[in-house]
Amino acid sequence: MSPRMDREAFCRQSNVVVVAGKGGVGKTTVTAALARMAADVGLEVLVIELDDAGGLPVLFGLEVAFDYDEEVLYEAPGSGGRVRGRVITPDDALVEYLEGHGLRRVAKRLVSTGVLEVVATAIPGIREVLVLGKVKQLERSSTSDLIVLDAPAAGHAVTFLTSALGLMDAARGGPLRSQAQGVVELLRDPARCQVMLVSLPEETPVNELIETAYRFEDLVGVALAPVVVNACYPVLTHLLADPVAAAAAANVDPPGPAEAARLAAAAKFRATRQELQAIQLARLRAGLPLPQLLLPYEFTADLGPEQLGMLSEALGTAIEALSAGDAA
Repeated sequence: MSPRMDREAFCRQSNVVVVAGKGGVGKTTVTAALARMAADVGLEVLVIELDDAGGLPVLFGLEVAFDYDEEVLYEAPGSGGRVRGRVITPDDALVEYLEGHGLRRVAKRLVSTGVLEVVATAIPGIREVLVLGKVKQLERSSTSDLIVLDAPAAGHAVTFLTSALGLMDAARGGPLRSQAQGVVELLRDPARCQVMLVSLPEETPVNELIETAYRFEDLVGVALAPVVVNACYPVLTHLLADPVAAAAAANVDPPGPAEAARLAAAAKFRATRQELQAIQLARLRAGLPLPQLLLPYEFTADLGPEQLGMLSEALGTAIEALSAGDAA
């Protein structure tokens, strides 16, 4: 039997983890949980958001958003690890790229005049390659032990990651082809990049995740990490108990008839939810033979540092339950 996987070993399997999934499944939350878990075991982590910081700062208890300049989001007590965050947009990546090639004077003018929009129309995929090229540069700089990229929603994520392939085929030579080729090499090396897909234990997200997983493998050639199933209800075994009998067994005052009926209805709802959850987890397991990392449902609408800490710990516990062979 393979040895159990530990948290640090899991986080060091790949330099870049791209977190992807259908919109609304909690990608940003999983991104933050993975980043915090890695920092808690002593790693230097960089989280990359696209377009804007979204809800990531709130999860770490910050009131101010961040942009292209890095911001420290979390410093792990005792371990020396920390989480930094930054936003990468095609415009910013283009400015930096041009400045790096001796075009500082015209770089910002090109962006401000909308030239990128014209170029993007003429050369499909260039926006994505500019962003991924910057990710590649950061990965090669070795300033972070782990880079976690919060990718677009599933359908857009496939386009996002396949763009370099199309651009490499279209460009016969020059720096643009070299950039695209470098991105493809990053995506296809499991030691450098893996995709972590996120789902809910529900029919539509599971269907989309399975489809997306095979598209990633077939079209991009990227390695898939274990799947994260977010917002799983803890399994309760006492749901069929009679409320009055349960109160008597616990030596507490029995509920009245109306309260007992409400308790029974709530228990029935929860039992149905558990049954449907089990069915979807089984469907996912049958449709996509990857290990599953289950994260608990948080019974609050406002997620912050406290909830993130619990999710991070739950993710670490799920990882530790994997064998090293399963996680590879």
